[in-house]
Order: sequence, then structure tokens, then C-alpha cells
Amino acid sequence: MDKMFQDRVVMITGAASGFGALAAEKFAAQGAKLGLSDINGAQLAQVATALRLQGAAVVHDTVDVSDEAQVASHIGNITQAFGTLDVGVNNAGIGHDVTPLQNLSTDDFDRMMNVNAKGVFLCMKYQIPMMQAAGSGAILNVASAAGLVGAGHLSLYAAAKHAVVGMTKAAADENAKRGIRINAICPSFSATPMVDEMADQVGGRAGLSREEALGHIASRIPMGRVSAPDEVVQAMLWICAPDNSFMTGQAIAIDGGLTAI
Repeated sequence: MDKMFQDRVVMITGAASGFGALAAEKFAAQGAKLGLSDINGAQLAQVATALRLQGAAVVHDTVDVSDEAQVASHIGNITQAFGTLDVGVNNAGIGHDVTPLQNLSTDDFDRMMNVNAKGVFLCMKYQIPMMQAAGSGAILNVASAAGLVGAGHLSLYAAAKHAVVGMTKAAADENAKRGIRINAICPSFSATPMVDEMADQVGGRAGLSREEALGHIASRIPMGRVSAPDEVVQAMLWICAPDNSFMTGQAIAIDGGLTAI
């Protein structure tokens, strides 16, 4: 039986942990060749080594996605190894302290925009011409439910993720007739290292354990729980799947109903 991404080349940023590492595993299981990057080179190398031991073809580079030269070099390495690029999953992102806007600094603003918004811009800047030349491709930008609604105490993160949604829609419009589909996925809280860090912050200020803080966070979601990372990653594969050929310009919430209220 053919695998969904057999011999397709998939680029994933932020692949050392969380959604990125799990996505790399799931795409590889579906036959993909992988171009992986993360700013945490040591942890990324562990992910890449494990995937190669399972039989996957992997190129990996330590990359700061806010650095244009590093992004361009990484995509060059992918094409040198595999000759093309079929799917781009622009997942790299960071958070900031859970606090009101006035408590954040201009350095916080610059970090959020450089990694979460500029990083997506730079990846698409180099992915799109390659896909235009091939006449096909799929790009998935990992935004957030915070990019669809107001997100109190996460103002700069929300601002950057709103920018990701806006860029996604604009680029999708520009490339729809060129055979390139561009979408965003907008998860809410999930059991990832970023949410664990958030729970530690919230819990520390309120005198709660991480588990208690996660329970408080989950209580805001209509389904009453945070997602398992696999629930988000399975949606990522579906959005990028070749058979999902008429979806573009969408920001898909995987959020347990959070943005429905």
C-alpha cells in the first residue's frame, strides 16, 4: 500500500521537540524524505539520528529561522540532497512570559516578531520560488488559536501569530493558480514543552503545581482538556496531504472549541 508522502520532500522547522519532532516522525512513517532544522542543534541531532535508524532519509541543520542566510543555506542543503521541496512545515516558534502587555519589553516584541513572524516569512520567501518552478507544493504555517482571537497576557505572541495568519492568506491568494497550497494550523493549548513552561509560570505565581496549573488552563477549553500533540500533528498531515488538493488560504483551529466561544 502506498504511503501518503512516499518520496516527497518535507521541510520542518522547530523539529527538535514538540509538534516539530512528532511531525518529523509521522511524516517519515508515511514515506517522506526530511529536511529538519532547529536552533537547538544537539537535540535536533538526536531526533535526526533516531529517524535515520528507522530508515528515514534526513538532512538536518542548526538554524535560527530569523536569520535569512541560515534559512537560505538550509533550503539549499535540502535541495542539494533531494533535488526538490514538496512540503514546508514552518513550525519554529517561541513564547513569552504570561503577563499584561505593559510588562513586556521592546526586546520581547523583537524576539516574538523575529522568530514567530519573520521566521515564517523567510521560510516562505525561499520555499515558494522552488514550488513555483515545480508547479506544485504545500506549505503549512503553524500559527495558534492566539492568532485568531484576543489572547490576554499573551499579547506579543498573539500579535506575531496574527501576522502568520495574515501572511498565510496573502501568500495563498498569490499562489493559488500556481499549484501551491498554503494554509495555517491554529492549535490551542497542547501537552508540549511550551505549554509546560507556561503552566510553570502560572503555577509559580499562584502557588500551584504544574498539574494544577494545567488543570486551570484546561478549564478554559470547552472540551475540558488540552490536546495531545498527536491530535494536532495528525491534522498537520491531513492539511498537507496530496489528496487534500482544494484547501488553501485557511487557518484551521485545532482547539477543543476555544475559538468557538
